[in-house]
Amino acid sequence: MEDNETVDEPAPAASAETAGARLRAAREAAGYEVEQVAAETRIPHRHLVSIEADDFAALPSRTYAIGFSRTYARAVGLDEQEVIGQVRQQLASGDGGERMAPAKFEPGDPARVPGRGLAWFGLIAALLLVGGIFAFYRSYLAPGLGPAPLQDETEQVAAVEASPTATPTQAAPSGPVVFTNGMEGTWVRFYDGEGETLFEGIMAEGDTYTVPEDASEPQIRTGRPYAFTITVGGRSVPKISEEDEVVSDVPVDAESLAQRTAAPAAEPAATATSTPAT
Repeated sequence: MEDNETVDEPAPAASAETAGARLRAAREAAGYEVEQVAAETRIPHRHLVSIEADDFAALPSRTYAIGFSRTYARAVGLDEQEVIGQVRQQLASGDGGERMAPAKFEPGDPARVPGRGLAWFGLIAALLLVGGIFAFYRSYLAPGLGPAPLQDETEQVAAVEASPTATPTQAAPSGPVVFTNGMEGTWVRFYDGEGETLFEGIMAEGDTYTVPEDASEPQIRTGRPYAFTITVGGRSVPKISEEDEVVSDVPVDAESLAQRTAAPAAEPAATATSTPAT
C-alpha cells in the first residue's frame, strides 16, 4: 500500500485530517472497493463518494451525513465516535458545504430507518385492527345490532312469568299410589319400614297394585323398575328407574313419589282391584 504517498500528494477532495480522508484511507487499507462498502452498509455509492470527498452538502441532510459516516466508520474498523465528532466539527465550521442544513434530530443510523413499504403496512394493519374492533362492538356490544339482540326489560319479565319453572302451576300430587305392570312376568315385593311384606309375587302384564294408604314407610324391591308405571291420586309420576337394574328400599308413599318431577301429562287412575297383601 502507498497510503503515505497518496496522502502527501495534493488530493483534489480533502486532506488526511478530514473525516472523509480518514474513511477513505481506512477503506483502502482494508482492501475494500467503494462498491463493497456500499453493498455491506446499504449506503448508496454516490453518498460514500461524497463522504470521502467531505462533500456533505451532497447528502440529503445533516442527519444522513452523521448517520452514514457512523455506519461507514464501523464497516472499515474506525472509532465511530471520533469520526462523527469530526464530521460534526466540519459541519459546524462549514467545511461540509454551505447547503447542509442542521437537522432537529439525529437517528442512530439512517440505514435502519423503516422503509416506506413498512410504514404503509403498519398503517393498513392499524386500519384493519380498528375495523375489527368496530365490527366486534357492533355485533356483540351495541344493543339491537348483533346476532343476539338484547331483550326489552318488559319482555324479559314476561318470559320469566310464562316459564313453566317460574311458578308452580299444579299442586303436588296426593292420593292412592298405584303401580301398573307393563311387562309379562315381573317379580316385585312391597314392604313397610319394619320389613313386613305388603305384597310379593310375579305380576302379569296389566296387573296393578295399590299401596295401602295406612302402610308405614312403604318401599319396593324389584329387578324391573322400568316395567311399572306409577300414578299418585290419578296423576303420573316418573318411574322408579329406566335402567335394567335391581332396586331396593325405594320409598313408594305418596309424599316421596310426589317429590319426584311430575310427568308432562296426567293419566287416569288404575281401575283394577289391587292385589291383596300377603
